Amino acid sequence: MSSSKADWRVVVPETVDDNQPLFFSPHEWSTIEAATARIMPTDHDPGAREAGVVRFIDRYLSGITYIYAAADGSGFLELAGKEAEAWRARIFDMRHTYRCGIRDLDASAAGRSGGLDFVSLSEPEQDAALEELSGANKPDPLSFETDTIAGAFQMGAFDEGLPFFQALLLHTRQGFYGDPVYGGNRDRVGWKVIGFPGPDSLADTISGAYSLRDSYLADYSWPELIPHLRTKEARS
Repeated sequence: MSSSKADWRVVVPETVDDNQPLFFSPHEWSTIEAATARIMPTDHDPGAREAGVVRFIDRYLSGITYIYAAADGSGFLELAGKEAEAWRARIFDMRHTYRCGIRDLDASAAGRSGGLDFVSLSEPEQDAALEELSGANKPDPLSFETDTIAGAFQMGAFDEGLPFFQALLLHTRQGFYGDPVYGGNRDRVGWKVIGFPGPDSLADTISGAYSLRDSYLADYSWPELIPHLRTKEARS
């Protein structure tokens, strides 16, 4: 297999219903949808449920089809040989992580509700079950206008070896903000929330039809962009 992804064959997955699981059972789908909706809830803006984050996660766990989107958005690169073997092993482990995590969520829910599963709990009870699973309190709402936002995104983009809750956090963010071609960010709601227009398709990023050139700052000074330099300038 060529080492250059530009030479990999592009395959077009069979069309599937947006709400038809490829990996999850119906109960697992409902559980992950509910859990992601508490991690990124709906308020005055759409949340994980509206963005279809569960569909992104389901496609990711379904195998090796939805791993690398073709640069023009026409399909996905076909993995073969050692690349395919490595991804199958990785997905196998993450599937196990999710299935065990869902069982743990349901066990936590049953223990606090007299036998109900996670999906059947109220939202505050779901939050409590997630807190028990994560070992941490539910964080306060974040604002892009505060410094606390920096700590929220220190997690990397690599999920190998992550325990269930940390993997779920990462995949929720990826499914909400990632390109819609991967199954999440339905109707680009994640991009709209942060004011990012985004391309209509990946093909537009190749043809040059989509550009952020108009968003560049034309007039600026480095101290305006870097707080450290503002402090240094003020002391001078």
